[in-house]
Amino acid sequence: MSAWASVGLPEGWAPAAGSLVGRVVVVTGATGGLGGETAKAVVRAGATVVITGRKVRALEKLYDELVAIGGAEPVIHPLDLESATPNDYAALAEGLEKEFGRLDGVVHAAAHFNELTPIAMHKPDDWLRAMQVNVSAPFALTQACMPLLTKAGDSAVVFVFDDADLVSRAHWGGYGVSKAAVERMAAVLHAENGKGSMRVHALLPAPMRTALRRAAYYGENTLERPLPTASAEAIVYLLSGAGADARGAVLDIRNTH
Repeated sequence: MSAWASVGLPEGWAPAAGSLVGRVVVVTGATGGLGGETAKAVVRAGATVVITGRKVRALEKLYDELVAIGGAEPVIHPLDLESATPNDYAALAEGLEKEFGRLDGVVHAAAHFNELTPIAMHKPDDWLRAMQVNVSAPFALTQACMPLLTKAGDSAVVFVFDDADLVSRAHWGGYGVSKAAVERMAAVLHAENGKGSMRVHALLPAPMRTALRRAAYYGENTLERPLPTASAEAIVYLLSGAGADARGAVLDIRNTH
């Protein structure tokens, strides 16, 4: 991660109830572990959250959980990142413009990982799926939303990194390569938007209890890992005005939780 300086959360920081009031935030992969926890944390912080994912029933279940928290009513926008076209991303941006007239944050929490496999045995379609969901979709969604994000007084795009040393090892395949591409894409986006209203951020989460980790570490009892709550709260920090101090850096919370 040579292009990225590493920072930590401010000493004693905790999410404040009103830190995202009035903001509209899109969360991809909302039916996954990190995406779902992020959506809840965003709602608790006062924002309107737009949850995207490909499983409508799972989105509806999450919607009910978010409504029970209280606050601004969430919005469901089904979106299959594997098959979405530029028109689909444009339609999402147009819908946000029409309904809210603003967008203050995008959290790229979706990720595709199938299994650890050597490149010699890597299924080509799974390789392409990893590139599409993990790299091309965040590019297309961010690009479609940039007119709204740059129009906001203060906005944030949050990418989720993985341990570069770890996913460079044998058998990490398309996922490992895609996460390297995400790092470079985020670095380029920050280089192009270093001073405007749209901030570019990255989060390096601590190990957490998710389906992705369960698939990758099948010798580990993933239930012993904490839920993605701490990572979701760190994302709230990045989305809030306080997160400006971490602009263009990777927020590494691996050793703080």
